[in-house]
Amino acid sequence: MVIISFCFFTGLVALWSLWKFRTKYTSTLNGFFLAGKSNSFWMVGAGLLLTNLSANQFIGENESVYINNLSVIGWGVSSVVAMLLVSEFLLPIYFKHGFHTVPDFLSLRFDPKTKILVSMLILIGYIVNLLPPVLYGGALSLATMFDVPGLLHISYWQSIWLLVWALGIIGSFYSILGGLKLISLSDLSLGLCLFMLALLIPIFAFWYLGSGDIWSGVQQVFLSKKEHLNAVGNKHDAIPFSTLFTGMLLINFYYWGMEPYIAQQALSAKNLTEAQKGMTLAAGGKLFMPLLINLPGLLAVHLLPNIEPTASVFPKLILHIFPDVLIGFSLALVFGAAMTTYTAGLQSCGSLFIFNIYKPYLKHKNIDLSEIQLVKKGKYFELIISLSAMFIAPFILFAHDGFYTYLQTVSGLFNMPIFTIMIMGILSRKITSSMAQVGLFLYMISYFVLVFIWKLDLHYLHLFALLFLAIAFIMWIGSKWTQPHYLSTFQFEFSGQDRASYWKGRYLVGTILLLLMVSIYLIFSPLGLAR
Repeated sequence: MVIISFCFFTGLVALWSLWKFRTKYTSTLNGFFLAGKSNSFWMVGAGLLLTNLSANQFIGENESVYINNLSVIGWGVSSVVAMLLVSEFLLPIYFKHGFHTVPDFLSLRFDPKTKILVSMLILIGYIVNLLPPVLYGGALSLATMFDVPGLLHISYWQSIWLLVWALGIIGSFYSILGGLKLISLSDLSLGLCLFMLALLIPIFAFWYLGSGDIWSGVQQVFLSKKEHLNAVGNKHDAIPFSTLFTGMLLINFYYWGMEPYIAQQALSAKNLTEAQKGMTLAAGGKLFMPLLINLPGLLAVHLLPNIEPTASVFPKLILHIFPDVLIGFSLALVFGAAMTTYTAGLQSCGSLFIFNIYKPYLKHKNIDLSEIQLVKKGKYFELIISLSAMFIAPFILFAHDGFYTYLQTVSGLFNMPIFTIMIMGILSRKITSSMAQVGLFLYMISYFVLVFIWKLDLHYLHLFALLFLAIAFIMWIGSKWTQPHYLSTFQFEFSGQDRASYWKGRYLVGTILLLLMVSIYLIFSPLGLAR
């Protein structure tokens, strides 16, 4: 019944997406990589939210709540501030200049060499630290919930290989054959289904915990073991509260405004208004996400107090509280969440390669290819990237300790150097392209030494902020020293496009979201429910 249910719901999403799909979106570069810039705010919001959501969060964040407390919600809940800032300041600039990828800004502000350099760095980061973990997280969930080793009489290692390749092949099919439009249609339907799952999990868990009395279950969770209810973390917790005002704000601003596979979802919107609405819709979804990726870990504290390994908290809770039909439904959604991040990552790899590396190379060689030929080359590149990720992913099995935190730590090696030169390029016209490139590598080297060699006793999110300030200062001093009279021809305009093209309701809705964010922290703090 679990397998039948899983196949039914997975197939239903696929068939609906294919039915709504139009093949014209695979014949041009804008059509294949940006869905023909035709997406409404519903699709943009669902795409942003689902692309952000992966099986790693189901596993990692629920595990963190189970062994620690609710401080890990900082990743999602506090991102609302960054998302509203991105909507107000970055999206108008992207739409005004018609960017295809985020590194396009670096070419406009610095030079094509910086753009290519950053594009290559992003591609390496995706191959190493995005696509393989997404496949591994999905495989881990499916292996646990289906008991694939016992079902097929194979070893756990073999089951991970099997599932990684199954996920990779299906994800490649979606991305390579359908492009971003097909992915967007799937995201919209998956978003609605995830909303249902987020409501079903607490209802069934509270009913189970209260032996048929839902209110009794609610009281047990929120009136006992209250140390797990604290979202205001100290320095020993997963996310210390102080980091929300330093590195967390910076990395969230990078992620929602500069991460290519996320920005690509916003750039697929019909216009700026739809993009801003979509970003705001996704911000509201982030406030709702703790029901799905944090509450199960809290419920498992009471229902399953001795889970081993702790990484299996989410799948074991689902197996414990749901009937077979809903287990299959949950599996289909975890599978879908893994697919959306994976396919978006592949799409971003393809667009970065074609727009930022391959087309400049063809122009340099005076070679002219049609858009259909370029789309074909992009598909070939995505296939190569996908195969590489499928070979790497199973070996993450041997990284047992701190898997989720490790992923976030390593991401800083690639993300924060790019963020630093992007922000400095926006804030100062005096930063030269050569110092931007120096700052890029200096940040990477410094971060690697301090985190992985010296192992500085400082939370990596605080380190993000300190290195940002230090490298930014070095870039400014270096630019002033090497080219004292340099002034970029590009000037960042905080107003972006004409104000008439902005979404009129953004301030009212944004204020409501910020108040809800503060309320969540007050409720889940020592001033509220927590001990």
